[in-house]
Amino acid sequence: MSDPRARVIRAGQVADCQAWHVPEVGQGAGEGDGCQPLTARQLEQIQEEARREGYEQGLAQGREAGVGEFVDRVMRLETLVQALDRPFEELDEAVERQLAELAMIVARQIVRRELHTEPEQVVGVVREALSALPLNARNVRLCLHPEDVILVREALSLHGSDTEIRLVEDPVLSRGGCRVVTDSSQIDASVEARLNAIIAHTLGGMRHDDEPPATEDGPGGDECDAPS
Repeated sequence: MSDPRARVIRAGQVADCQAWHVPEVGQGAGEGDGCQPLTARQLEQIQEEARREGYEQGLAQGREAGVGEFVDRVMRLETLVQALDRPFEELDEAVERQLAELAMIVARQIVRRELHTEPEQVVGVVREALSALPLNARNVRLCLHPEDVILVREALSLHGSDTEIRLVEDPVLSRGGCRVVTDSSQIDASVEARLNAIIAHTLGGMRHDDEPPATEDGPGGDECDAPS
C-alpha cells in the first residue's frame, strides 16, 4: 500500500502552487475567432434560394407526373375509341347486308313486273346467252320456264328447224331467265344470277345468295343439270 503521508503538501512546496479560478460560463467559446452572425438580408437570401430550388424541383416533378398522366389518359381514350369502332363496323356490315337484301327484293319485283307486261324480253336474254357460247359447242340445251318456251320458240324459229338447240322446260327457273347447258359448259342467265351480278357490282363486289321464290319450286329437268 502507498504511504498516505506522501499526499500531504509541505510548507516548502506552497510557493510553487498557483491559485485556480473558475472560468466565466457566459463567455462565448468562439468569441474572437473572426465569425460574424448572419444578417437579416443574408437569411432572407438563403430562404429565397431554398424556396426557389424547392419550387423548381416541385415544378419538374409536377411536369413529369402530368406528362405521365396525359399519356395514360390518351392510351385509355384510344382503347375506348377502338372499342367503340368495332360495333360500328359490325353495324355497317349488317346494314350493308340488309341493303343488299332490300335491293334484291325491289329489283326482283321490278323485273317481274316488266316481264309480266313485256314477257318477250326473255328473247333478248336468250340471244345474249347463246351468243356467249363457243362456236364448237355441242348438244346445246336451252332451259326456260315453261311459259317462256313458247315465246322463245316462236321468236327464234327454233321449232323443227334447228336440231342443234333443244328447248327444255324447267319450272325451277323464274320467268325472264334461262340457262344454257352444253357438254362442256354452262351459262347461267337466270333472273337471280343477273340480279346478283348487278348488286355485287353496285355494292362493291359483295356476294349475296338469292333463292328462287317458293311458289316456283319444283323438280328441274335432268337435261338442265350442269355437265359433270
